[in-house]
Amino acid sequence: MNQRVLDTILWSVLGITALAVLWLLTRNILTIPAHVPLDPNEGWNAAHALAPSLYPPPQSLMANNYPPLSFYLIRALIRHGGDPVIAGRWLSLAAFLGIGAGIAAVLRLMDCSSRGIALAVLFFAALLLIASDYVGMDDPQFLGHALQVAALILLLHERLMVSALLFAASLFIKHNLLALPLASAAWLVLLDRRTGLEFLFWGMAFVLAGLIAFQLGFGTSLLDQLASPRMWSFANLGDAASHLWWALLPAAAMAGLWPDRASLLWALYAGAALMLGLVFAAGDGVDANAFFDLAIALSLGLGLTVDRSRWPILAAASTLPLLIFLAFRFQDNNYFFTRSFAAESARDIAFLQSRPGPALCDQLSLCLWAGKPAEVDVFNIGEQIKTGARDPKPLTQLIAAHQFAVLQLWDLDALGPAVGNAIRTNYRADHTDDNGTFFTPVN
Repeated sequence: MNQRVLDTILWSVLGITALAVLWLLTRNILTIPAHVPLDPNEGWNAAHALAPSLYPPPQSLMANNYPPLSFYLIRALIRHGGDPVIAGRWLSLAAFLGIGAGIAAVLRLMDCSSRGIALAVLFFAALLLIASDYVGMDDPQFLGHALQVAALILLLHERLMVSALLFAASLFIKHNLLALPLASAAWLVLLDRRTGLEFLFWGMAFVLAGLIAFQLGFGTSLLDQLASPRMWSFANLGDAASHLWWALLPAAAMAGLWPDRASLLWALYAGAALMLGLVFAAGDGVDANAFFDLAIALSLGLGLTVDRSRWPILAAASTLPLLIFLAFRFQDNNYFFTRSFAAESARDIAFLQSRPGPALCDQLSLCLWAGKPAEVDVFNIGEQIKTGARDPKPLTQLIAAHQFAVLQLWDLDALGPAVGNAIRTNYRADHTDDNGTFFTPVN
């Protein structure tokens, strides 16, 4: 294709994408201070950041299957008072912007053109804003990725030990971030075995030191904490794979890259990200974040494809499916940001406040904003009950005794059929809205 025509197509698509990104990012930023629940992750992360015991004992109805560093960071941010959900949202937004800046910095180190950098950053931003709800959500995923992109920049500057330290630290923020450190190690070993083995040594040493420090500090194994029981199924895997439509054009464009050191790294990263993402996605409760590594890998690859691929038009068109998806699905995906949902959430928080006594909330942020401490981790305790790792009887007894003044649930059987039946017998539905169903005790 004529270079002038390609440039016209590319900059036109990038201009439209930039407008969409700016619009959606502004919307998300304006929502950060609002007491509107964006995702169950928010209240769960905030509850653990506030908890006196970061890793509750096995008999507790709360469970923590995340590494500790993000919770300590939120605690530091709110040490003089503040809302942990809102603090987590600002931290997540800053990390998201940091990843975008890191992608640009990595591509500059690889002599990528300005149009390639613009395409990479805008593809990443558009994908995360359009096909996920994580931008500006209280969750440590972006923080871990931002640290890993910084580690990659140091690696490209041949700062092996510091890079390995940051990669190791990122795993103590979010444990599923394995793709980039593994791909980086494999890349180094293939290029220079001695350098690669040195990097592996430092990485393993720092991870081992972190695991030992955790064991000494908490009296338990971090690996045991991370291995919280959950259901796995091929149905989950198939559903996750069906949502990877956004990866097809970037992957096809990357297939046309001329082989060199940079394309080898992105191919290893994308391959590891896809395989690990599919493995993680087979578990219950795993969200779009399982494929954020793939999003970053393909974004970096796109930066090279404009100048170095045999099929640059595929790279130029990569954001078009996202824009089409936005046009057709915006209304369905936007209700979190509407005034009606904000008013609905305010009413639900007031309802929780009006019921004296403990509350059981699936959406823990609603309970926290209502001044109710976190009592039950509905997802993790439910998964433990469903897998047979936990006896439901203690919880059914609490339900039968009307221990909770109010329940908020999306799925009546989220805590297993025995608990669900106890709820049906001892509680009645007060009202249902976009925040689920609210139950009160039967008199």
